[in-house]
Amino acid sequence: MPRHARGFDTDAAFAYLARRDRTLGAWMKRIGVIAPEPRWRKPFDPVDALARAILYQQLSGKAAATIVGRVEAAIGSSRLHHDTLARIDDVALRACGVSGNKTLALRDLAAREARGEIPTLRQMSVLHHDDIVAALTPIRGIGRWTVEMMLMFRLGRPDVLPIDDLGIRKGAQRVDRADVLPTPKELLARGEAWGPYRTYASLYLWRIADFADGAKVATKRSQD
Repeated sequence: MPRHARGFDTDAAFAYLARRDRTLGAWMKRIGVIAPEPRWRKPFDPVDALARAILYQQLSGKAAATIVGRVEAAIGSSRLHHDTLARIDDVALRACGVSGNKTLALRDLAAREARGEIPTLRQMSVLHHDDIVAALTPIRGIGRWTVEMMLMFRLGRPDVLPIDDLGIRKGAQRVDRADVLPTPKELLARGEAWGPYRTYASLYLWRIADFADGAKVATKRSQD
């Protein structure tokens, strides 16, 4: 099986996209080259990352970090896995500030890991990104967007386009000077021009959306 490298040549991606789509390219030149994601080279634990993604959902970063810290203290570990989460019951998880739905999601993640259903980092290296999405989205509380963020920011897959992401859709609307947001289906078709570097195009679409919203700093799009 072919092994997928983590990360890609951003200079090559910039040149390719600027040449392939001149409208997007004009924005890219205005923004400048976006540097490679530093986490592409760092090892990470998919199960722990998914557990943290569950805990961070719908919370501010500060509030979520506080809850994660309480859970880590309660289980006596900074590693969130089926064996460490087994050290705490649901009542104690709720006492840490974990909602009922998130508690159920963590238990489902842990059970699936124990059954060997969660691909390891090594296994992911030989899986197509669509296969990784298919393997992880059955987990309670884990949607396609969460997996796409892992694919883009942790695994460095070059050709991921989160078509349901509002920021991506806003960026595409501004690039094309459209009166309305593109639908996910329309964005999927529009994104064909950006392959095989749809991940890099997405990074620019988010920046362009921030320009449109008047943001002074780039919006954080993923969670460690």
